[in-house]
Amino acid sequence: MADIQAVLRRCDPALLDPCADPEQPDCPKADRMVLYLTDSRRVQKVLWRQLFVLDSMMSLLEGLESAQQLMTTQCPSPPDGGARGRWKALKVENRSGLEETETLLRGLQERIQQILDRRHTLTQLVLHLHNKKQQCEQLEKSLQTAQNALQACDHQLTRLRAESEAVHSQLISWQRLRDELQVYVSAVQDVIQINLLSFNQSELCMELRPRPSSDQSSNELEPLRLSVTWSHDDRFKLQVNEGTTGLEEDCRSGRYSELGAALLEVMQCYVGQFELLCEIQGLRSSFAIDWRPAQRLLVYLKSALLVCHIEVEEGYPSSGRARLLSVRRDGQPVDTSGLKPHKSNLSLTDWLVFLCSSPLI
Repeated sequence: MADIQAVLRRCDPALLDPCADPEQPDCPKADRMVLYLTDSRRVQKVLWRQLFVLDSMMSLLEGLESAQQLMTTQCPSPPDGGARGRWKALKVENRSGLEETETLLRGLQERIQQILDRRHTLTQLVLHLHNKKQQCEQLEKSLQTAQNALQACDHQLTRLRAESEAVHSQLISWQRLRDELQVYVSAVQDVIQINLLSFNQSELCMELRPRPSSDQSSNELEPLRLSVTWSHDDRFKLQVNEGTTGLEEDCRSGRYSELGAALLEVMQCYVGQFELLCEIQGLRSSFAIDWRPAQRLLVYLKSALLVCHIEVEEGYPSSGRARLLSVRRDGQPVDTSGLKPHKSNLSLTDWLVFLCSSPLI
């Protein structure tokens, strides 16, 4: 009975006797009903036995033909088995059925336990599957983030490739320009000696040193420094540094195709004034002079108060000449009408020697 109650409690607790629950409000009424049914069964059992005896007597009386026969007939022996035998057989059958039922209930209980164990295992598997699903979702998010980062890297790589191609194209153009400059330099090697000072991606610095002729081989002129810068819009800027050469400082610009002509023009101008600049450079060591190339004016400081200005014409010394422009003492003009050089066409050196030795000024 305890096994049956345990099975019912596992399967459906509602099938148990409601009187087992002390909190149920109908338990006293159910107790009275059980007591009433038990008493009724006992009374019915007694009545059933009495009715059985009465039925047996009526059957016996119906089989007699007279009262004398009732007196002479012996009492029949109770049949073998009879109702008690059937009752015992039913009891044995009931006990075997009960044992079989208990056996089935035990097997059912074991099956229920197996089902519960499998249910627990299935619950654990469901939880594990849920955790795996969450991990998969996190992995999908991480994968999506990685794919987005990869796409961003691809876009950046594409942009960098485009920039690299642009820089490569620019580098090729710079290399082409360098080659052109090298061609220009090689083309003027026969006329001008060039010394490359520095070179980078945007600027070229060089020195120009003219080669003196045979009659000027003893003179040596300070080199002329040039700087060439170029931009991305196919243009250049040529800067001529005055330095100590005495050449006028100049700045020219234009397209790449005009760079050769600009360099050649500067070189021709420098070579054309080679003799003048060599003479001025030689005079610096003996006289206090200042050469102003923009005005083509040579300023000679004879004393602290006396300043002489000598103008040099274009083409000097071959086609132009040098002439005394003015003499000033303490800022005031000095009369030079009394100055009579020994010849009419004096060079710069002759003028400085004459002015230095003249007692009139």
